Amino acid sequence: MIHAMLVVFGLGIVYFLAAIPTGVAMHLHPVTAAVCAWTGYTAIAAAMLAPGEPARRWLAAKFKVSPQPNPEKLFWRAWLRWGLPGLGLLAPVTCGPYFAALIALALGEKPRRLIFWIALGAIPWCILFAVLAATGNSLMKR
Repeated sequence: MIHAMLVVFGLGIVYFLAAIPTGVAMHLHPVTAAVCAWTGYTAIAAAMLAPGEPARRWLAAKFKVSPQPNPEKLFWRAWLRWGLPGLGLLAPVTCGPYFAALIALALGEKPRRLIFWIALGAIPWCILFAVLAATGNSLMKR
């Protein structure tokens, strides 16, 4: 059981979408699989914040991120409308925690606020994937 939990934790880091179904397929309870996947997902987001301010300056210079919003650009329109909560909610099924953390860090977000929204945004997806995996598992047993 411990090895299955470690696999799901690792998949939460590398490929969140597959973590919970894999855990259920490895006979973990869906809630256990969801918690392990969420922990891995959140841990890698926190690790991306470790470099802090030097990483923010480098990212802003590398990608020419202006701290001044430009409403003519699609990215800025989305950021101004949904902000960090929207990024946190979409990251699990789009860019992942690494890029979400780096994007928000480059835009000058505070690390504590950033990790809060990335972690919170993954919870609805964990619930959805756990329910789907459990349902699929029970249908396969019939």
